[in-house]
This record gives sequence, structure tokens and C-alpha cells, in this order.
Amino acid sequence: MAAPQVKSASPRKEELLEAAFAYVQAHGLSAMSLRPLAASIGTSPRVLLFLFGSKDGLVRELLARARRDELSLLDEVAADRPAIRLWDWMCRPEHRGLLTLWVDAYARSLTEPDGPWGDFAAATVRDWLEILGDPSGDAERATATLAVLRGALLDLLATDDVERTTRAVRAQLERTA
Repeated sequence: MAAPQVKSASPRKEELLEAAFAYVQAHGLSAMSLRPLAASIGTSPRVLLFLFGSKDGLVRELLARARRDELSLLDEVAADRPAIRLWDWMCRPEHRGLLTLWVDAYARSLTEPDGPWGDFAAATVRDWLEILGDPSGDAERATATLAVLRGALLDLLATDDVERTTRAVRAQLERTA
């Protein structure tokens, strides 16, 4: 699984990208406005436009940054029982911002495929199916597992009910094992 390529950037650009990434995890990406973002991270909209080319350019780099985290996680859990390990990671409160950002980007990718969101959803599905895939090549099983994880994630983000969603995920994964 290859991580999205990122051209080398100045230390300031990397610093602002990381700050913007933290900001969008806390405040969301779809309604992001450059002025409040810039004020929050200690820069100006003009500097952001200079470094990222446009708001869409910044969104693309933020999505690439989120995808790098996603791919790192998938590499980490690829060994044993990846679905359970993924779910356990998804349940940790410190990941709520990233997961909400992921859901936002996923949805926007579906509704605005020509925008900066591009093929974020399709790329994510391919990445997760690769990790969840059955060694026997059973794509349907991996697809069903992914559907369970995505559905439970939406429920978890809406209700914050870790216990109920975890019981449901584990029960469903045991049925399909």
C-alpha cells in the first residue's frame, strides 16, 4: 500500500499543515474557512494561499495528511485480526476528531468527486479491503467486514456508545469468521 506522495515542503509549510490538521480534526473540514483557520493557527489567509496555492490545495494536502495516518494505522494492524484491531483503535476517544474528519471527507468525496476531495472514498475502500481481505480471495467477506466497521463507526460517532457498538461489531465479526 503506497502512501500518497507529498512533495518536499518548507518547515513552515509542514508546521502549518500539522496545525491545520489539528484544527480540522477539532472543527471539521467541510465548512472550513481560511480566515478563522489562519487566526487559530497563528498565520494569515494570505500565507496559507501562498504556501498551498488555494483553499482546494490546502484541502488536498489535509486529505493526503489524513490518508497517511490511515495507511500507517492499516499497516500497523495488518497482521493478526485486523478488523478487531481496527475497531479497538476506532473506539479510542482520542481518535474521534480524525474519524469525524474521515467521515466528512468520505462523504464529500462522494458528493463532490471533481473537488479537492477527489477519489478519497474510493481510495479508502481499496486500502481497507486490502487489509481486511481474506487470504482465500473472498472479496465479499472483506466487503461485509468493511461495511460492519463503517456502519458501526457512524453509530459510534453519533451516540458515543462504545459498549453497545463494540458488542455489535464483535458479534457480527464472529458470525462471519
